[in-house]
Amino acid sequence: MTVAYFQLPDAARLSVGDTAVLEGPEGHHAAVVRRMAVGEQIALTDGAGTVIRGRVSDVGKGSLTAEVLEVGTRAAESPRVVVVQAVPKGDRGELAVEMLTEVGVDVIVPWAAARSIARWRGDRADKALAKWRTAAREAAKQSRRAWFPEVRPVAETGEVVALLSSASVPVVLHEAASGPLADVPVPGRGEIVIVVGPEGGLTDDELAAFADVGAEPLRLGSSVLRSSTAGVAAAAALLARTPRWR
Repeated sequence: MTVAYFQLPDAARLSVGDTAVLEGPEGHHAAVVRRMAVGEQIALTDGAGTVIRGRVSDVGKGSLTAEVLEVGTRAAESPRVVVVQAVPKGDRGELAVEMLTEVGVDVIVPWAAARSIARWRGDRADKALAKWRTAAREAAKQSRRAWFPEVRPVAETGEVVALLSSASVPVVLHEAASGPLADVPVPGRGEIVIVVGPEGGLTDDELAAFADVGAEPLRLGSSVLRSSTAGVAAAAALLARTPRWR
């Protein structure tokens, strides 16, 4: 049976024999939703490399206490993968975040592309970003990740250009590109940056700005994928050729 996985922000401060306490939403989920019982084993992570194996010692109405049996630390994997995701309409952004997290993406950057239908402004931007971060956190726990992905605030095109300019492998997905993603050499270290355009496609100005820093457009294959799934497919195709998936 799979051990239940929860986030504990202060996990790195605990040692074997200490008591770990889950409270708030995580405590409620463990005690009420998952109905964890005394004696069951549990896994706790801070989302920054620390993973604890524990045994439940007490269950309250909305909290849980566990004895720390083992504390481990996992190094961040390389190469690092960053996906710049043009903000899609509806709930497809959260779906993209979930899938990107599951395949192992390290940083997710929502992008206000010129042809993005959805626009994040004011309170709406704060709420949308919070939803993306929640989706990433929940998917990271489901995937048993020791390192949770960073979901950054919405970026403008200039910030995307800066990310591409410093990348070891800059990738701009475009269905009309002549070069295939499969031909791109993938190093075992550094940073891969993948840019996914909106439903309406990339503008000539955006493509030109990306090309100015050496990021030429690439295609995945003969099929045209949705904006919310293209980044997942590209990340998986590249990760499969790195030590991370071997």
